[in-house]
Amino acid sequence: MSKILVETSARHVHVTSEALEILFGKGYELTPKKMLSQPGQFACEERVDVVGPKNTIKGVSILGPVRRVNQVEVSLTDARTLGVNPPVRESGDVAGSAPLKIVGPKGEIELKEGCIAAKRHIHITPKEAAEWKLSNGQIVSVKIENTPRPATFGNVVVRVSEKFAPAMHIDTDESNAACAFGEVYGEIITD
Repeated sequence: MSKILVETSARHVHVTSEALEILFGKGYELTPKKMLSQPGQFACEERVDVVGPKNTIKGVSILGPVRRVNQVEVSLTDARTLGVNPPVRESGDVAGSAPLKIVGPKGEIELKEGCIAAKRHIHITPKEAAEWKLSNGQIVSVKIENTPRPATFGNVVVRVSEKFAPAMHIDTDESNAACAFGEVYGEIITD
């Protein structure tokens, strides 16, 4: 039986170094606030406003380090609030995704694409992948039982890399649906 830590990934923004300078000023660098479970990833002190056609969500956290592409990850509830229709995708797959605006203290950027609802996924190393007989890109289910509202999440993509630490990521809507608060583990189901 393969048990995996289930973490909630709340709304957040990834920015390029060019976008960071537009939003916060020339030569600006991200300020780490808290290290995340994935090695080298961190929540930043910096926050931005995300503006959709219907509403604005203020104070959205930026995750570092800077990326090659700008991306805003929201839950589908957030998407309704903003008035956008993001596709459910893996992180980094922003081609043709929803447009919106990011506003910082020094400037703003209008994204023609870049807003997604993140596809639920599992991060594991090649060692765990071999032990658990999983492969990169494989689709599995994860059953969460020890909460007041047990749930099984299907269509979970497995992502394998030496750079990862084992964890499953779900968004706030999914976390709320399963009462997956605090330290929660799920069982990976491959059939």
